[in-house]
Amino acid sequence: MKAMVYTKYGPPDVLQLKEVEKPVPKDNEILIKIHAVSVNYGDVMARNFKNIPLSKFNMPFPLWLPSLIFFGFRKPRKKILGNEFAGEIEAAGKDVKLFKKGDRVFGYRGQNMGAYAEYLCMPEDGCVAIKPANMTYEEAAVVPYGALMALNLLRKVDIRSGQKVLINGASGGIGSAALQLAKFHFGADVTGVCSTPRIELVKSLGADKVIDYTKDDFTQNGETYDLIFDILGKSSFSRCKRSLKQNGRYLLASFKMRQLFQMLRTSITGNKKVICALAVEKPEDLIFIKELIEAGKIKATIDKHYPLEQIVDAHSYVEKGHKKGNVVITVEHTNEI
Repeated sequence: MKAMVYTKYGPPDVLQLKEVEKPVPKDNEILIKIHAVSVNYGDVMARNFKNIPLSKFNMPFPLWLPSLIFFGFRKPRKKILGNEFAGEIEAAGKDVKLFKKGDRVFGYRGQNMGAYAEYLCMPEDGCVAIKPANMTYEEAAVVPYGALMALNLLRKVDIRSGQKVLINGASGGIGSAALQLAKFHFGADVTGVCSTPRIELVKSLGADKVIDYTKDDFTQNGETYDLIFDILGKSSFSRCKRSLKQNGRYLLASFKMRQLFQMLRTSITGNKKVICALAVEKPEDLIFIKELIEAGKIKATIDKHYPLEQIVDAHSYVEKGHKKGNVVITVEHTNEI
């Protein structure tokens, strides 16, 4: 089968299209014929992980060494990237009960990666579910990562209907999902913060208000919020504190040790809380996301399509910060008998 393989860390052109052995499902596994896969932040970081300075590692320092061990010190241990996908089940192991051949599925691989290929094996109890009936393979492939992360994190803060929520970084994978979940699932009044080229995208996702951070500083406009969700940690608690209501929460998807200490301190003293949390993907959450999609509460946003053969161009586009929405890779199966 064809797969995009990388054997060294570096720029996008370390990704090379190669023929590799087609996987065979174990008794508890399904073999998925991949039709679409995304290029997201995790893929770009993993591709160049060794060369990322510690200052740009967006998690607490104690996790840096375990992450480097997991991905590989000198060269990648995982040779095939790609962590969210959509496709069709081609075969199922003899012990599989939840799926059958022909089922159309979507899923999330997390750090295990492996979806930049024509085929992928996963255990049936992995983070995989039947694809939403109202989405194409391409649309379904760009949803799992952002939606799973956003759902997990928003559940930590007990959003109630009518509360005011600000999403700082509302146009990315996690931010766009968080905006839609906060608005259409939790019933909040949502403000999205993004750059000028992404304003229309954020409006289209259902934001009640959009702030262009290149022109306006949301911490200076006098508005207060029950929740400020900072996706990439671009702001700070000290700057946002006066923009929080009493008992307001400052939620971070990306954080370091300083924010962890702030969380500890604010959990003991003060009304306004810093909350840092890691999301854990679960298949039942992906099933719930599928239901929300079919109910019209989450939609996919696709900026560009590339074939698998042009994944280097796709990585370059994402890495340069050009994308408005998601970038999806289509996988053609042309040499099958």
